Amino acid sequence: MSQIHQQASLPGCPSCEEPLESGDLFCGACGYDLSAVPARPGDRPTVAITVPAQGPPAPAAARPVEWPPASETDSSDLPAPTHRAADLPGVDSGGEPLPTADGPAVRFDEPHVPPSAVQDGPDASGDFELAAPDPRTVEHATAVAPAGGAKVCVACRSGRVDDDGYCENCGHAQPRERDHMEQELGAVAAVSDRGLRHHRNEDAFAVSCTALPDGSPAVVALVCDGVSSASRPDEASAAAASAANEALLESLPRGTHPQQAMHEAIVAASEAVNALAQDPGQALEHDQHRHQNAPACTLVGAIMAGGLLVVGWVGDSRVYWVPEDRSNPPARLTEDDSWAAQMVAAGLMNEAEAYADERAHAITGWLGADAYELEPHTASFKPDRPGLVVVCTDGLWNYAESAAEMAAAVPPEAYGRPLHGAQVLVGHALDGGGHDNVTVALLPFAVAVPGAGSA
Repeated sequence: MSQIHQQASLPGCPSCEEPLESGDLFCGACGYDLSAVPARPGDRPTVAITVPAQGPPAPAAARPVEWPPASETDSSDLPAPTHRAADLPGVDSGGEPLPTADGPAVRFDEPHVPPSAVQDGPDASGDFELAAPDPRTVEHATAVAPAGGAKVCVACRSGRVDDDGYCENCGHAQPRERDHMEQELGAVAAVSDRGLRHHRNEDAFAVSCTALPDGSPAVVALVCDGVSSASRPDEASAAAASAANEALLESLPRGTHPQQAMHEAIVAASEAVNALAQDPGQALEHDQHRHQNAPACTLVGAIMAGGLLVVGWVGDSRVYWVPEDRSNPPARLTEDDSWAAQMVAAGLMNEAEAYADERAHAITGWLGADAYELEPHTASFKPDRPGLVVVCTDGLWNYAESAAEMAAAVPPEAYGRPLHGAQVLVGHALDGGGHDNVTVALLPFAVAVPGAGSA
């Protein structure tokens, strides 16, 4: 179909967000070529639905754990038994399956999309996923600067970038800081990319290392995915990742059990996101529905410490386990807070049927002031062999959903080169269409050889 017809429905320029008028071929503010906006892909947006409270989770059966006692635990926060990584798909903080009751949709993970409009095409859906430069062809690292330390344009490679972020030679808008982010920190690495369709990156991550009281290392990876239908989803994901990371760096060195520390970190992340909704400086005039459209995001994280692998999550971002020896089976260690997962858990649909439904990616749990109830999920595992922990948003797992598909996408050298592995996985999502922001963190998990170091 004609691209001109599509662009008439855009609310603003995909480059500078200046309001557009019907029939505009170029943005009057920055000159962006509006004919470059492609047709909407056939993927389904993530949505959010509210589920009635199911009551407090039942406490897990206590089992001795060789770890300093966690402080101020209650019945819902008892550390779960440890398992081999391939044994369990993941459980909640009480060791029980996630709630299976479904509820009515309250919002979609796109701007103001009613349920009936999800499949109605680009004009009816309200999905303003816009064309963006292919991140695989854009040099995100700062180029060699000319005299005076000015940045060089990533497009023409010769023009100077002005203070507003535009090239003085060709006028090209430069990638924003969060369009593509990479970080490698010892035994953990993460990569986040805007993708090929969204106009900004609403994902965030945090990776860190610290030491336990006995001096042994603890490695942390956190990944957050902003809910697009909420206000300021990019701020929500950044606030959640930062708050959870700070909480872990404070509690782990004190000797808090990693599973308890993960629970507390998720609570801290929730409070940070809730605080955004109370920020009077960001409120719109006469916005009576600001609470209902409060900033929101999902969170998933992993901690490697003392031979344990602890995962925690709220939402539909995931953790996978990929053994270094690929002859051993991989596993998914989390269970989505989503409509599809609940249908499968309730036995009402098989996995293929549930994920083929337009409601599949409706999320039933998130961080935000409008979340019905915060239910952090945590699980503890004790791998008996080395492997790779993959922590990611749905921007990646949509293109490698099963554990076997994810393992096939992970390059063999990723265990020794986690940053390279994360870059390859982001490329896998972009090659698949890049319909969403993509974020992945990789943590190589080493297992001590029995008897090593013994006298």
